[in-house]
Amino acid sequence: MPARHRQKLKLLYLARLFMEETDEEHPLTMEEIINRLAAQGIEAERRSVYDDIRLLQDFGLDVIGEKRKQYVYYMASRAFELAELKLLVDTVSAARFVTDRKSRQLIRKLSSLTSKPLAGQLNRQVYVSGRVKTYNESIYYNVDAVHRGINENRQISFKYYDYDLGKKQVLRRQGERYKVSPYILSWDSENYYMVAYHNRYDRLAHFRVDKMTDVRVEPERRQALREDLDPAAYCQSVFGMYSGEDSRVSVRFTADLVGVVVDRFGKDVPITAEGDDYFVANLKAAISPVFFAWLLQFGARAQVVGPAAVREQMTAFIRDTLKNYESV
Repeated sequence: MPARHRQKLKLLYLARLFMEETDEEHPLTMEEIINRLAAQGIEAERRSVYDDIRLLQDFGLDVIGEKRKQYVYYMASRAFELAELKLLVDTVSAARFVTDRKSRQLIRKLSSLTSKPLAGQLNRQVYVSGRVKTYNESIYYNVDAVHRGINENRQISFKYYDYDLGKKQVLRRQGERYKVSPYILSWDSENYYMVAYHNRYDRLAHFRVDKMTDVRVEPERRQALREDLDPAAYCQSVFGMYSGEDSRVSVRFTADLVGVVVDRFGKDVPITAEGDDYFVANLKAAISPVFFAWLLQFGARAQVVGPAAVREQMTAFIRDTLKNYESV
């Protein structure tokens, strides 16, 4: 590149130098700045660099000049603070629906948002018990297609797969395409789900985004939802995104589980105190084995009070489970 062209790029090189190489703990002297520019084939005098720094400050870059043992310059702040980037990196590392390969790519991109000296602190390994990452690299394109369908008020179609005993992917319905009206994306039980109106069954349904493939945004408009179909309420009522018949269930809990119930059902959940030791919560839930399993984790500290039909289902679930552990 001709020298005169490099000179025209001086301001851009200087901006990149401050963004990539400096922070409060790693400033540069004027001599170091001039030497860095020279390494790029750009000749610079002190007066011109002073003028360029003022231009960068006027443009909005938070470049600070500060007297220490000698006068130094550095980028004082960025769009993301280091603590915020650490939080994002930890989230990416822990997210089950992000593949290992994509996690590394995203972390490298996040690292570019701070100085190189500080970027080393973002090379963090977050351990989450039992963490198994998804293998589906196309999940990012699936999410994009779902968002497009929602934003453009259009239906989407896709194929959906499970695994066979050989751990191989097998398409459901012999590869027949599903066609639905997408409404929301939900992160539940460490998986990404799309909640959509299922045209065939005239109800809401959910699908694991990482098990969708060949996703297309269709030209047809989305099916308008009936007033009794609320995607947000649907997500709150199902457990582990496991469908079941919606019901109001009264459950007696020990008092120490108030926080657990509020975390799962929100502050609007109706509860009635029974003395100082117990309370009864009126829960709206999809009755399913996953709901029963959620209650069983609390052992004797949670008891289904009613309705009688749900209490009988819970009893049957416990009995069927015990059969697997009875001596043969």
